Amino acid sequence: MASPVTRALGAAALAGAGALAWGTLVESRWYTLREVTVPVLPPGGDPLRVLHLSDLHLTPGQHRKVDWVRDLASLRPDLVVDTGDNWAHVEAMPALLHALEPHLATPGAFVWGSNDFFAPTPKNPARYLLPDARVTRDEPPRELPWRELGRRFTSAGWVDLTNRRDVVEVAGRRISLVGTDDAHLDRDRFPAAGGPDDVRPAPVRDDAGVLRRDERSAPEVDLHLGVTHAPYRRVLDAMHADGADLVLAGHTHGGQLAVPGYGALVTNCDLDRGRAKGLHGWPGARPDALDGSGSTWLHVSGGLGTSPYAPVRFACRPEATLLTLVAV
Repeated sequence: MASPVTRALGAAALAGAGALAWGTLVESRWYTLREVTVPVLPPGGDPLRVLHLSDLHLTPGQHRKVDWVRDLASLRPDLVVDTGDNWAHVEAMPALLHALEPHLATPGAFVWGSNDFFAPTPKNPARYLLPDARVTRDEPPRELPWRELGRRFTSAGWVDLTNRRDVVEVAGRRISLVGTDDAHLDRDRFPAAGGPDDVRPAPVRDDAGVLRRDERSAPEVDLHLGVTHAPYRRVLDAMHADGADLVLAGHTHGGQLAVPGYGALVTNCDLDRGRAKGLHGWPGARPDALDGSGSTWLHVSGGLGTSPYAPVRFACRPEATLLTLVAV
């Protein structure tokens, strides 16, 4: 007869195998739509609906993911924002364009993530538990056709925010945007204010750090939106200082592996675990909290995919988010 210790170890091994099977075969494909409301617009006018897509990590053969992403167009958003890591295979272009095709008819903006540039390579998943999971490769990785993908996006009218600013007209609203390249690869260069596309006045904050909306030039823009892939603190600080009303980011996969009641184990960047996904404030509490008056709204998407070499999620379903922006 097995000893109590042996039985306990066997039960633990069985539970671990079951959790791995669940995370790989079920939860990693159990896509969900999050819906949040953000009080961020000036008074007057209708709400704006923003669809936030991130971290598809698409590979050929992921037909269910493609169909699910395509169906999101039925939400009829006013703006689509793609925060990168679209694919994970050198032959994924046709599937990715098919997935995004119905969204390209909607005004949109995008930035790149590290996995948009290079095909993934095998590595120990335990590296993600380190303070810095980035690796130095002995050989150059295989480059993906990201330039061609960018041309497809921009030719459809989506705005490329790679270390640049732009302005879009959406549903009768004028939105200024600022974005960065991927901070996980140290490619981010925050674009200086005052360029030809920067129609906003300089942000004015009072002694408590609160943006003084009465001194923003309302006829020029209704919203200042920051967009980045990896929410490193330096990028979020720059966007907060730039007067962004709302920042959208991805990269974290929501931690990808979470512990019920504890949350994400890691964020794969220097963002704290408490902001691994969802709607928060930066650098402090949410702007609608009593102690959040000096903060910027921050939404971090948990994303829709995983690395093909670590195709598992646990207590962290793959997601896209529909943000409804309303008046303060």
